[in-house]
Amino acid sequence: MTNRLTGRISLGKVLISVPAVIAGVGPYIADWNETHIHNPNWPPHAKFHNAQTMSLGVGLAGAALLQLWRPSDSTAGAKAALDSGAVSAALYWATQISALAYPGSRAVDPPGKQFFPQAAIALPSLTLVGLGYALERRRLRDQDGRKRATSARPT
Repeated sequence: MTNRLTGRISLGKVLISVPAVIAGVGPYIADWNETHIHNPNWPPHAKFHNAQTMSLGVGLAGAALLQLWRPSDSTAGAKAALDSGAVSAALYWATQISALAYPGSRAVDPPGKQFFPQAAIALPSLTLVGLGYALERRRLRDQDGRKRATSARPT
């Protein structure tokens, strides 16, 4: 039997899922090439951290999708799953932005002169997570209100 709280597709969960999936596959599209993981000029430890970041994207995507789409028997359970799913979907992008604050960190290797080209994906992704979260919280709140109103009616 499909649970009314999480058993249907909702716009909020879809909006959160999109940046989660992009975080899982995007790093492989962007980094599995001669400029990153196959770059002969990169030392092994730099490749290790690049690979760690790619794997982290997959892990966060999996955690987000698992939490967002798992069944829940209560509104409180659905809200908790939404909270953790949204955090997991946002973490890859938030940490990518925060990486610019570390000493000597740059978003591009020389001779590239761009400051943060990843912003074109990171900022819209965080916006989608925030919008999806707000929509889904409202859906759950409204659904819970309808459920309470139905149960309060005399039989």
